[in-house]
Amino acid sequence: MPAVLPPRCLPGLQPSFVNSRIGNGGGPRSAPVPGFLPQLPPQPGAPLRLPRGLGPSAPRTGLPLPGLHFHFRSRGWRGRRRRRRREGTLSKKMVSLSIKWPLASMSFLLSSLMILFTVSTPSWCQRSKTISPKASDGTPFPWDKMRLPERVIPVHYNLMIHANLTTLTFEGTTEVEIRASQPTSAIILHSHHLQISKAALRKGAGERQSEKLLRVLEYPSHEQIALLAPEPLVVGLPYTVVIDYAGNLSETFHGFYKSTYRTKEGEVRILASTHFEPTAARMAFPCFDEPAFKASFSVKIRREPRHLAISNMPLVKSVTVAEGLIEDHFDVTVKMSTYLVAFIISDFKSVSKMTKSGVKVSIYAVPDKINQADYALDTAVTLLEFYEDYFNIPYPLPKQDLAAIPDFESGAMENWGLTTYRESSLLFDAEKSSASSKLGITMTVSHELAHQWFGNLVTMEWWNDLWLNEGFAQFMEYVSVSVTHPELKVEDYFLGKCFSAMEVDALNSSHPVSTPVENPAQIREMFDDVSYEKGACILNMLRDYLGADAFKSGVVQYLQKYSYKNTKNEDLWNSMANICPTDGAQRMDGFCSRGQHSSSSSHWRQEGLDVKTMMNTWTLQKGFPLVTITVRGRNVHMKQEHYMKGPEDAPDTGYLWHVPLTFITSKSDSVHRFLLKTKTDVLILPEEVEWIKFNVGMNGYYIVHYEDDGWDSLIDLLKRTHTAISSNDRASLINNVFQLVSIGKVSIEKALDLILYLKHETEIMPVFQGLNELIPMYKLMEKRDMNEVETQFKSFLIRLLRDLIDKQTWTDEGSVSERMLRSQLLLLACVRKYQPCVQRAEGYFREWKEANGNLSLPSDVTMAVFAVGAQNPEGWDFLFSKYQSSLSSTEKNQIEFALCMSQNKEKLQWLLDQSFKGDIIKTQEFPDILRSIGRNPVGYPLAWKFLRENWNKLVQKFELGSPSISYMVMGTTNQFSTRARLEEVKGFFSSLKENGSQLRCVQQTIETIEENIRWMDKNFDKIRVWLQNEKLELL
Repeated sequence: MPAVLPPRCLPGLQPSFVNSRIGNGGGPRSAPVPGFLPQLPPQPGAPLRLPRGLGPSAPRTGLPLPGLHFHFRSRGWRGRRRRRRREGTLSKKMVSLSIKWPLASMSFLLSSLMILFTVSTPSWCQRSKTISPKASDGTPFPWDKMRLPERVIPVHYNLMIHANLTTLTFEGTTEVEIRASQPTSAIILHSHHLQISKAALRKGAGERQSEKLLRVLEYPSHEQIALLAPEPLVVGLPYTVVIDYAGNLSETFHGFYKSTYRTKEGEVRILASTHFEPTAARMAFPCFDEPAFKASFSVKIRREPRHLAISNMPLVKSVTVAEGLIEDHFDVTVKMSTYLVAFIISDFKSVSKMTKSGVKVSIYAVPDKINQADYALDTAVTLLEFYEDYFNIPYPLPKQDLAAIPDFESGAMENWGLTTYRESSLLFDAEKSSASSKLGITMTVSHELAHQWFGNLVTMEWWNDLWLNEGFAQFMEYVSVSVTHPELKVEDYFLGKCFSAMEVDALNSSHPVSTPVENPAQIREMFDDVSYEKGACILNMLRDYLGADAFKSGVVQYLQKYSYKNTKNEDLWNSMANICPTDGAQRMDGFCSRGQHSSSSSHWRQEGLDVKTMMNTWTLQKGFPLVTITVRGRNVHMKQEHYMKGPEDAPDTGYLWHVPLTFITSKSDSVHRFLLKTKTDVLILPEEVEWIKFNVGMNGYYIVHYEDDGWDSLIDLLKRTHTAISSNDRASLINNVFQLVSIGKVSIEKALDLILYLKHETEIMPVFQGLNELIPMYKLMEKRDMNEVETQFKSFLIRLLRDLIDKQTWTDEGSVSERMLRSQLLLLACVRKYQPCVQRAEGYFREWKEANGNLSLPSDVTMAVFAVGAQNPEGWDFLFSKYQSSLSSTEKNQIEFALCMSQNKEKLQWLLDQSFKGDIIKTQEFPDILRSIGRNPVGYPLAWKFLRENWNKLVQKFELGSPSISYMVMGTTNQFSTRARLEEVKGFFSSLKENGSQLRCVQQTIETIEENIRWMDKNFDKIRVWLQNEKLELL
């Protein structure tokens, strides 16, 4: 999707406010620092992974940046006939389809029998005992697979949609031009929650086509219909299927759904918008709803004169078809997948600009907020021009619209020519929006525009390779924005993506980047950190390995070769294999060969570079390697193994990777390279060194353990001259050492000794990573009622960062990273009741309240001010009154976060009830509110109880397997650290059977809680003793 991770999570952010889409909708929210309080979900486009509050050794949710909000999505041509497809389970409950037949003739009975033989005979021969599926009317359904057959191929759709925004219903006619590749009398396609009134078949082309009625069978459990023809279709002949149908506008966030907004005057207005990825186009029109069934589309929308309709392509003409009813005709699209079709009926206003190449770029938003569209408009124009130049492929459509939708589950969605966004992911209020909000908007727009090439022009063949869409879009955010907006310094934040992905990829319940999926719930589960963040990280690693120019050449070749087509994993690697790294390598027999004359820094030795074999080790097996380094004089011994959390007696998987190692030493700050393809290897240094640091800049997707005195040397380096290595190298050391604590390779005392250097740190990524490691520790203590040590640990954290906190000004000055660091540090200090911060915030809140909210606060300190103000009932009520009237997404997110930090259980319960109800707080905010309250020491039992009691309604609203459901499950449970809570979680989810027990997020949270218990049992007493250490008196 675009910017899709959990609800509002983007690129380097973790679900904190929601990873990128970023759209399911590909694209990962807004919030403050991690864990120490309820966190807001990650925001769209936010590349920073702020401190999180998850179990130290389990997937932790990314820290929300205030002002950012986010989510996930993606596409592909279908497998060949030889691909094995699992049989879907057959539902016993079938929904009946009421169609009135003029004649139930014998010919139909005969044709039905013939269909059963022509379509299903092969499977009957193989599985004679299998019961044939039954349609909703009880007759045999002629197809038993979840995936559609490939006998009938769509060529072009003519769609006419007429939505009634008063009755909240719509009707439509779909005309699909098809070709048969094999004789068949059954046309199988998708339809979900649509009432079909008529289906007919036209044979041949031209005006005088004969039309024959088709019998319609429904198979709801597979969301399929079968159209039965009186005689088999002739191969190669053009046919047109015509279907009349009706439906209700969806009350969810997918399909063709209802959205509302309130004007400044308090009037509620209704609009209708679409979100089809991955499998919801079938909720708006009957179609071949798989990414490989690409076709062109002609869209017609009927609307009232007071409304405006927009779609993928420009408006060609408008025709009055009746009094008060206008039909808009849009131009024909290019060849594309069904999930990219989009249309919106609203009263939006727009602003527009042209790119250098003549593409019209427009921002659409509700009238009261169109004045917040300027930043996104300028950004979109700049980025579209960048991508045209970078990919050397012109944007193929005449326009690119970006629409801010008032109700939107994820961060954004990349519909071709009409990208859609959550308002907080697109609209920027110059007076109130935060630095992180600007960063999030830039990244989200970049993500969705990258999809216009990766995903739209070239689409994955099937959802198992979703990462080809989402991983690339996540990666391209950084490539593009580092050039178009250098002041944002986004390249510094990229490693946050990799830390996020590793949290879930270290669990046994993780999955390979490329994983078989079949049903819609499995497909939705693919919109996760592995597809988005890990996909981006391994691409970044490959670019670092090949060189930027060689990597770009391979990408351009891939896009040019497969334009308007569908691809598999191997197609990308084959394109990359045709180029060579940029340090003098020569192509020989499809390999890049490096001789002894290669620069010593390369360390390739005399071997060919097989990109496909190398990258298959990263995409076809789950997890990532732990590389252990042992230095013996000049000899550096390297060993790789599968890093995985869990019981110490867990069996070794035996996985091996081709690891492109990089390192620097105390004697050389130039980057040295070594490709580790075996379990162990040795390299020889020119001279002995004091220290060695592998994985330079965290460009590789692996972690490193330094045996013997290796860690001691690095800890000493950090304490003496931490700036001798980059801030990202420092952040990666913090991350790695705590990951090693989780598997018993390093003691907790040594990891805490390393973290003491933060007293002298000033850069954002090491500080945030330190918070990401330390905050989860006391969050686990909160769940065990360990008040004394918990209080001591919180006090230690503030003393560690006190000098940096005291240096922060209460202004909006400085670079984006300086401003985001200020916002998070002041919020942390106020939440931890550091009195200089609390007193300053109380003064600001008093002034703001006395001015009735009209005082302009520095946006970087607003979160801290609101968090303090919300701690008393009068302040909380005043904040909520301002929440209702605010037109700024950043301000609403900040207030929402502050409200969730209340220690008043009644107010927290009220927030849960109202946000779920959706009248005064939009339901799109519910996942964030649930998670924030789930992080609140007082509120977490309320959040867990609410999730259990409302599970069926939640699944109905947000869909089984969606990033939102995963986000809520993890957000309410994965900081539990007691066996009693573990049994509670296991018992509840096992009771759900097929309605949730099988979800990957359930397996992940159970593993995480088990890991939390092990971690606490092993390390809590050690932490207690360490806190008494005399060294801490120096802080």
